Amino acid sequence: MNNTYGAIIIFIGLFLSSFNELNAQIAISNGVHSLEISGAISTYYNYRGLKEGELNKRKDRFRLRDAQIQIEGRIRNNVEYEFQIDFADLALGALDPENPGIMDGYILYKGLKAFDIKVGYGKVPYSRTSLVPFIYSPYWQRAEMLRGEVFARRDVGVSLEKTFFRQFINVMAGVYTGLGEVTLRGDNDPSGQPEYIGRVEFAYPSRFRYRDIDTRVSPIPMFVIGANGRYANKQLPTGTFFPQGSGGEYGIKVLDGERLVYGMDVAFQWKGFSTQFEIHQMRATPQNPNSILLQGLPIERSQGYFLMGGYLAQMNYFSKPLRSIFSVRFEEMDLNDLVPGNHQRMSAAFAYQIDGFRSMIKAQYFNILKEETIDPLRWNEQFRIGWQCQF
Repeated sequence: MNNTYGAIIIFIGLFLSSFNELNAQIAISNGVHSLEISGAISTYYNYRGLKEGELNKRKDRFRLRDAQIQIEGRIRNNVEYEFQIDFADLALGALDPENPGIMDGYILYKGLKAFDIKVGYGKVPYSRTSLVPFIYSPYWQRAEMLRGEVFARRDVGVSLEKTFFRQFINVMAGVYTGLGEVTLRGDNDPSGQPEYIGRVEFAYPSRFRYRDIDTRVSPIPMFVIGANGRYANKQLPTGTFFPQGSGGEYGIKVLDGERLVYGMDVAFQWKGFSTQFEIHQMRATPQNPNSILLQGLPIERSQGYFLMGGYLAQMNYFSKPLRSIFSVRFEEMDLNDLVPGNHQRMSAAFAYQIDGFRSMIKAQYFNILKEETIDPLRWNEQFRIGWQCQF
């Protein structure tokens, strides 16, 4: 970036640092029914370092990422509900799986002793990285494999949830339409089959929140380990197709055939230091043995299926005196084991907390170390800087 952009960034930093504490949430209650209203706005500037010969710089831009309103309610102690909408993404008219226009819309019933029941639309219980809210991350974008283009992060369905031993153990399982965010457009695909998803996690020595950063500067070491899986067998009738956009950027988010995904994750935090590690693999068996996903290979070579997998490792440090977060992340993804090569990316992030996570300047740098021959990118590196504010 040139000196003009540098001056703009410095001015924004000085201006924002003059803000004092911002309050979050407006609460209303009549003794039986309580309601909380909150929201968030985030905006950033994006700059890309293009590959040689690439001239289209349309991604060098300012962007309003979020303009959210969140409504959370409780009726006595038995019923909770949440509705969250992002007007910035609704204005785009397209479904961004990492940050869709409608983010939540569900009811949670807690009146049963055996388990809680959640019905409606929201995040599915798969991947700790996916379940950590965006506002609690120093990054502007999740790892490529986990930002919603390979596995759906949200869907409509029914979930059962149960905690044990003072929330040391959490178990979640559900059945969903299986089309992810596209489900909001109406019907299921012609197969009519759902997707089944489950997750179990164990934390010690106390409950471990869905947070990446140890801003509480935990005085004792804490860790959590989780395992999750998802399964769908959506074999389409001859001559039918999935709804437009349901396959994601790589065309494997839903599959005409059988799709099994499984993974595990570990997180640790102590005295401001924290780490996260996740690994995932998908086994996909297309119904059609001549599917393009099998790369035109003979059945003897492909065995009728392909594997997709990858992992991420992230390290963070929170400095309370500096009110700053420092983070670095490495990720690797192999979209199809029948195709040589894989995708590797390194990211670094810095965040300055003007008022905790409620008001925070965030900067992220991306660098493409290696990419697969499938869907190559036009850029080598990318930089984002901006501000998020909760109210």
